Amino acid sequence: MNTRWQRRAAAHRRTAEALTPALLAALTVTGVLISWAVISEPPLWPALALALLACGTLHWRRTRPFAVLAATLLCTICQGALGYLLTPLLMGPLLAAQYTLSVYSRRRATWYSVVIAAVATAATGFLFTRLHDSPVLAVVNPTSWVLLSAAVGSYVRVRREYAAARAEHAAREREEEARHRVIQERMRIARELHDVVAHHLTLADVQASTAAHLATTHPDQALGIIGRLPQTTSAALRELKATVGLLRQDTDPDDGLTPAPGLGQLPALVDACRAAGLTVTVTTGGESRRLTPILDLTAYRIIQEALTNVGKHAATRTARVRLGYTLHHLTLTVTNDMSPGRAVATAGPKGGFGLISMRERAAAVGGTCYAGELAQGGFEVSCTLPLDSREDSFDESPVT
Repeated sequence: MNTRWQRRAAAHRRTAEALTPALLAALTVTGVLISWAVISEPPLWPALALALLACGTLHWRRTRPFAVLAATLLCTICQGALGYLLTPLLMGPLLAAQYTLSVYSRRRATWYSVVIAAVATAATGFLFTRLHDSPVLAVVNPTSWVLLSAAVGSYVRVRREYAAARAEHAAREREEEARHRVIQERMRIARELHDVVAHHLTLADVQASTAAHLATTHPDQALGIIGRLPQTTSAALRELKATVGLLRQDTDPDDGLTPAPGLGQLPALVDACRAAGLTVTVTTGGESRRLTPILDLTAYRIIQEALTNVGKHAATRTARVRLGYTLHHLTLTVTNDMSPGRAVATAGPKGGFGLISMRERAAAVGGTCYAGELAQGGFEVSCTLPLDSREDSFDESPVT
């Protein structure tokens, strides 16, 4: 009920502003009449005029709270000096002015004003009332009502400040969350672009180098490699176009986009590597299980990046890929052996972001990734991905 009336008052603010002084005037006049009827000695018309004057000043209670409080306090003191008992009804304008000042003013100003108003009303009741034998009615009662109105106003002010602080804090949290999501999205797109461009361009470079090497000795093989080169570049352009196209959309992607690659496209990836002169063998251990879209994309991209690094940095042209399924984990291992007497070239700290990308992808789904040289020679990438990873850790859109 209270909330409903607050909504109505907010919707009709001018009407509420006009009714408040009128209602207080009616209550104050009623208080004057009751006090006059009980005591029957003080003059009536001056008290009524003071009551109406005090209620009239409430129109400026929000813009000039100190002046309105001073005016209503002076009118109340004059009514007490006329011999009226300072009841809550008669003190209505003063209590309303004190409440408004407590709501819209600072704490120090509020308590300075309430001390002055309390002392003034207590002195008025003690000096001018005829009820000296009842100090509770003459002194304690008006002072208590002044303190109560100030306390209620201070409570409302604190609640409003607290609500404003919570709203500001929530707005800052939303801004930080939005900024965090933007950064994460930039990192995700950067990983996708790196994997797409690095893989296909590496294959294209290897094919072109192999074709150039075989052009004089085995022209038929060189022509065959050159004939497959447009397929590699076309695949790169398709994936690059789809990934960059996501940046141009201001809405969610529609159903017409190409599904994200996964381990189902691993044979095509192996064929592309073989066309570039890289011998790849794939083995699977354990019972194959259905993967979530994010996990499927992550596993594919890690294998793709590892094979790309083999083509770019390895001393040999062979690689072994092993998929190991357990009850709770999927293990990916990509290994290339080093030929006797040859050193392996690996991506160091300044060699690019391939290893960083693989570690970030594994960490995004709650897994781990290790990459390093083998004791017997060669290089190995080993990743362990949880099969029950939560997809809400990071929203990698399954679109390329």
